[in-house]
Amino acid sequence: MDQLSFGDFVNTELQPLAARLRPRTLDEFVGQKHLLGQGKVLRRLIESDQISSMIFWGPPGVGKTTLARIIASMTKASFIDFSAVTSGIKEIRQVMQQAEQNRQFGEKTIVFVDEIHRFNKAQQDAFLPFVEKGSIILIGATTENPSFEINGALLSRCKVFVLHALGTDEIVEILMHAIRDPRGFGSQKLAMEPDMPELIANFANGDARSALSTLEMVVLNGEIDGDTVRVSRNTLEQCISKKSLLYDKKGEEHYNLISALHKSMRNSDPDAAVYWLARMLEAGEDPLYVARRIVRFASEDVGLADPQALPQAIAAYQACHYLGMPECNVHLTQAVVYLSLAPKSNALYVAYGEAREDAATQLAEPVPLVIRNGVTALMRDEKYGEGYQYAHDTEEKLTNMQCLPDSLFGRGYYRPAGQGAEAEYKDRLEKIKAWKLEHQ
Repeated sequence: MDQLSFGDFVNTELQPLAARLRPRTLDEFVGQKHLLGQGKVLRRLIESDQISSMIFWGPPGVGKTTLARIIASMTKASFIDFSAVTSGIKEIRQVMQQAEQNRQFGEKTIVFVDEIHRFNKAQQDAFLPFVEKGSIILIGATTENPSFEINGALLSRCKVFVLHALGTDEIVEILMHAIRDPRGFGSQKLAMEPDMPELIANFANGDARSALSTLEMVVLNGEIDGDTVRVSRNTLEQCISKKSLLYDKKGEEHYNLISALHKSMRNSDPDAAVYWLARMLEAGEDPLYVARRIVRFASEDVGLADPQALPQAIAAYQACHYLGMPECNVHLTQAVVYLSLAPKSNALYVAYGEAREDAATQLAEPVPLVIRNGVTALMRDEKYGEGYQYAHDTEEKLTNMQCLPDSLFGRGYYRPAGQGAEAEYKDRLEKIKAWKLEHQ
């Protein structure tokens, strides 16, 4: 738990590059234009000194801590940096006492809680009364979904701002600034290939802190040639333990590779699918991104042809979340091979696409009265639910009740392809439709 002042922004040679280059103003801050661009809501609140308690939700290295410090400096508030990893209720009470003293002297106190999701319910509750009466302005930072990790009572008193992973161009901008700024390597002569900042930016996967750390490492390990530090591609590969940086400047290869993986699985080619999976993972791709695409594939291209496809994909995603790389590579391989060998059907994908088109063009179609829920006397007087047939009361567990609007009567969306287990569903659906046609 540390109280920071403007002196904390003073650079020292002992600080890591990311700390030395920490932005000091909103104009120096890179990224999050949806929040901090001219006229955007968070920028207006900061510049007008009208901030209230808030939560910054976003991946690592996107500027959550930096933004909190900039807010503190612009609002002339006392800034207390509070770690959820090392602090408990005792430390929270000490902070609150200090904040109360500051308030008596007319000074605002911003309490910044990094990794606020790590606090348990009792610790989070300890902040609540002080946030309610305005003793502190709480700024929490979290990489986890606040809806699940932060108490509802505390969350309801905080505005949630979502920070996005930085784009490659934004990280390149940060790296070029580090190369030119005297706080970084501006006082040194660096010689490196023109595309090296972009290679580092692609490898960083949206994390500015990671990118700056990589840049610092390659410069420190560069070859000294007189007054020049030469940084080679070989040095970069050694520093990041990657022999192949496979994604190009514009990220096209990123989409080419995921497309290759998807189409190889669709074509039932497990060997090609595993190769493209390895290409992505060994290039530093986020395994959770790959896992999300696999989950999508399980329903889009397999669906009910193999009802176990989706559970397999979800299990792989969970394994990636729990273990990360490199351990989770085998779980992704299992899912990719399973989906490659599974029978294929895009019937669910096609069904939703056709239904979406009808839904978009016929938004005003009323729900048939027979399947409306008549929960009040007025609704029942208006014939809500009149004539409803409860399928479980019938021997066949079927009724001839019409559930689509009149304008869509007889419309079909789900047409099973008949592959794998879907053959059973196809037969079942044909029998259901025949029965309903007979009993109209």
